[in-house]
Amino acid sequence: MAQKETDIVNKYTTYLCLEKGLSENTSEAYIDDLNKLLRFVGDEPDMSILKLTYNDLQQFIAQLSDLGISARSQARIISGIKSFYRFLIVEDYLDADPTKLLESPKTGRKLPETLTVNEINNLINSIDLSKAEGQRNRAMLETLYSCGLRVSELITLKHSNVYFDEQFIIVKGKGDKQRLVPISPTAIREIRNYLIDRHNIKVQKGFEDTLFLNRRGAGLTRVMIFHIIKEQSKIAGIRKNISPHTMRHAFATHLLEGGANLRAIQMMLGHESITTTEIYTHIDREFLRREIIEHHPRNRNFGTENHYTGNV
Repeated sequence: MAQKETDIVNKYTTYLCLEKGLSENTSEAYIDDLNKLLRFVGDEPDMSILKLTYNDLQQFIAQLSDLGISARSQARIISGIKSFYRFLIVEDYLDADPTKLLESPKTGRKLPETLTVNEINNLINSIDLSKAEGQRNRAMLETLYSCGLRVSELITLKHSNVYFDEQFIIVKGKGDKQRLVPISPTAIREIRNYLIDRHNIKVQKGFEDTLFLNRRGAGLTRVMIFHIIKEQSKIAGIRKNISPHTMRHAFATHLLEGGANLRAIQMMLGHESITTTEIYTHIDREFLRREIIEHHPRNRNFGTENHYTGNV
């Protein structure tokens, strides 16, 4: 963090305690939430806390969701960040507030937006393989969807942890816990094709074993993955508001629709609790309801010969 930003944060801390009259614990909570934004800014060399736009902040919120942070916690973080930007306005660091139109997520339980199998196919097939990063992006999206990875797990995936012949990968998830995840033959084929391009990249020190690299031979950031998926969804004509986490939701939903065991899905997603995975059963029940209404012969015939007459 630049010295100017450090000075601003120190001044904001004093402002919370003295001018706002907040307790030490409450002030620390505000600063902790602000630090999450500062780490997000630190991931991108050209970003600054004073230059963030509304779109940048939207990407930050998407990252919070990607990390599995609940809607209630996201709302609290956004509230803290809005407080910080009000402070910047008052202290004449900024003329306009980029958080003005920022909305907090609803804290009620909401089913995650997902993609159909056809939409996944369209998304991946729309990638232009003639571009330098085309094969890499195709391999990344195939892996993201095929294995149901968190975006943080994708960008830290090691080349040495891909077992091509055995068709599984070792993933480092939350709390540095490792898990085995099966990987599809399609994803393996795309990764093999990408490795041909990767061999021609001059890899920076420290990233020798990182599977997916940027053009400079370093690891990709969460923001870059978010941007790639957003841009590709536009090209594919998908109008849904999707993020890397949408691919993970699609993975779980499609497995469940195909009859996979909920406990097996839990293990593949790396969920500590089965209750986290159970949200997908709501999606599955809706899927089953549609299938029954549309395809069950008793429902197809309803309205012609099967009207209930009231007679016994």
